[in-house]
Amino acid sequence: MLKTVTFGLLIFPLFLLVSAGGNGFPRCNCDDEEGLWSIESILQYQKVSDFLIAIAYFSIPIELLYFLSCSNVPFKWVLFQFIAFIVLCGMTHLLNGWTYNVHPFQLMLALTIFKFLTALVSCATAITLITLIPLLLKVKVRELFLKKKAWELDQEVGMMKKQKEASWHVRMLTHEIRKTLNRHTILYTTLIELSKTLDLKNCAVWMPNEGRTVMNLTHELNERKSSESSRLSIPISDPDVSEIEGSEGVKILRSDSALGLASSGWSDEPGAVAAIRMQMLRVSDFKGGTPELIQACYAILVLVLPGGNSRVWSFHELEIVEVVADQVAVALSHAAVLEESQLMTEKLEEQNRALQQARKDAMMASQARNSFQKVMSKGMRRPMHSISGLLSMIQQGNIGDGQRLVVDAMTKTSSVLSTLINDVMEISATGNGRFSLELRPFRLHSMIKEAACLAKCLCVSRDFDFAIEIDNSLPDFVLGDERRIFQVLLHMVGNLLNSWDSGGYVNFQVTTVSGNQTRNDQRRPVWRPNSFDGYASVKFEIAIKNGGSQDSSISSLPLSSRKHNSEGIESVLGFSVCKKLVQMMQGNIRVVPNSRGLPQIMTLVLRFHLQPCLGGSIFEPEGSTDHPLSNSLFRGLQVILADDDGVNRLVTRKLLEKLGCNVSAVSSGFECLNALSTGTSFQIVLLDLHMPEMDGFEVAMRIRKFGSGSRPLIIALTASADENVGEKCLQVGMNGIIRKPVLLKGMADEFCRVLKQLSKGV
Repeated sequence: MLKTVTFGLLIFPLFLLVSAGGNGFPRCNCDDEEGLWSIESILQYQKVSDFLIAIAYFSIPIELLYFLSCSNVPFKWVLFQFIAFIVLCGMTHLLNGWTYNVHPFQLMLALTIFKFLTALVSCATAITLITLIPLLLKVKVRELFLKKKAWELDQEVGMMKKQKEASWHVRMLTHEIRKTLNRHTILYTTLIELSKTLDLKNCAVWMPNEGRTVMNLTHELNERKSSESSRLSIPISDPDVSEIEGSEGVKILRSDSALGLASSGWSDEPGAVAAIRMQMLRVSDFKGGTPELIQACYAILVLVLPGGNSRVWSFHELEIVEVVADQVAVALSHAAVLEESQLMTEKLEEQNRALQQARKDAMMASQARNSFQKVMSKGMRRPMHSISGLLSMIQQGNIGDGQRLVVDAMTKTSSVLSTLINDVMEISATGNGRFSLELRPFRLHSMIKEAACLAKCLCVSRDFDFAIEIDNSLPDFVLGDERRIFQVLLHMVGNLLNSWDSGGYVNFQVTTVSGNQTRNDQRRPVWRPNSFDGYASVKFEIAIKNGGSQDSSISSLPLSSRKHNSEGIESVLGFSVCKKLVQMMQGNIRVVPNSRGLPQIMTLVLRFHLQPCLGGSIFEPEGSTDHPLSNSLFRGLQVILADDDGVNRLVTRKLLEKLGCNVSAVSSGFECLNALSTGTSFQIVLLDLHMPEMDGFEVAMRIRKFGSGSRPLIIALTASADENVGEKCLQVGMNGIIRKPVLLKGMADEFCRVLKQLSKGV
């Protein structure tokens, strides 16, 4: 419609000129001429032309009216004005066709009216066009603007279509890449899918070596021979490699680039080559909290277009390559996370298996330890406690001096053996290898006499003579652990005897040691005794002289590893235990071998704290105690004994009866509570702390909590060497504790102590 209006505006002045020329001069005053160009002929020509012009004028309004009826255009009133102008022009030409001949006045008047109307409409139309043309120009400008916007919109739509297509390709590639979390599968899938999407000739991945000195061809779309691909490497200092690793986008390589030529297979007509870096993430670098700053590691993805054509890389293809490179880096990082997770899972499973095995071994060791402790307790400790108790009864009986000497030695030996058994059980239970010392005053002369008696018996059984030398200045009453010292002395004798067959004699020498003697002794121990007031240093030396041949089983081995039989192993282990005991007593023990490497002299040096001397010789019998073991002290004392071991219960009952007590023996804590609830008045309750079902602690707590009437004294029986047992007994309301093995004298002393406390109201 706009084009039609513009065409009408352009031909409008022509119509004005035609109308002015045709209607203004209907007649000409030229001289008459004959022929073709005569006045009559020219008038006829003008008449015909006027009729044709009128027909043309009348046809144009008809066409415009049809156009207006079929369209919706602005400025319709201008078109109607233009139609009226054309119609008036046509009427003037039509009426002018009858003016070439003689015509009436009415025709001239009508022609004049139509010409006047035509002039008015022409002027109005011209004036209207002055205001209409700027509007039409604005419409034209808007049209041009809309055309430009439409073109830009078409460009954007096309770009959106391309981006949508590129996004679809990227989603497809990403979907294919992320189907697996295997690094090699990810890379090969990337090469194949990029080749399909971008129609590539070849696609390759270059990765740095461990030292980051060269880039090796690791993955390629078109596989080559293994011998060729293994030799393909480019120095990491190559300009193209350095530039690619330093930039973030895609780089178009030159035609002579070594990286591009190697990736295209050294083809004669390689196509355009593009390359981009892919960051190789290492998850292990982020362990241990704060990540360490490390140099970034990159792989290079190279893409080669087919050669022999003028195809170049488009912007959208490069965008696809950049996005895919980022997606591949993310997928590779996920694969690295998965691989490390699997590795950690395998390590955890291995550690779990090791922990399960360690737990199984610990349970087996615990079961073995418990079984060992049960065997030691039932098979050795309890029988030894019974033997010690019976020996203490015999010791207090009417026996001769010779028999008393033997019984005293047996009592002391059983005490040492009980201590050894307790040490073994404590070590198996705690595993710390520590021993407890029980420091109390004792008679050194008596202990040496008993050790010498037992050593003589051992020597006689092995066909050895025995001699003893005692220093006259040796103190008698000292402070120390008598049982531990006796144990070490017996070990010294046994260790020497086990190293020799027979013959010769054993010399046992005990002397006091001064500081000067220790310094002058070239064989002095590492520990040097100090001479202070109230202390004395004593040296025990046992030596074999004129000994026979050594045991053939140990002749070729050093002392530290001698004797692989059970007896030799026991000797080596025994010496280790004795050395720990001596070190705990701040002493020293050493072995002096002979020229053949056999132990010939063993020396023990100890320092004792002197006690008030009561006189007496080493061979005098022991003095009486403050509380003589007479049944007159405890006669009629009502005692209930609770012990689950039948033999120990019988021995303890005999000891109590020996003291004059009236004893009721039970085998469990429940029976003890039942006996106390019958109304029988018991003054003392002896409780074994390790009874099954209900131990002595629980029985004591129930007696103190629910007992009525008189409150009996409660004394614990235990074989444990734990120092905290006494505190636990006091906390639950017990009055005393007796350590096993139960000896007659020890039981009488503890009874006297608790009865004195009761009489004092403590």
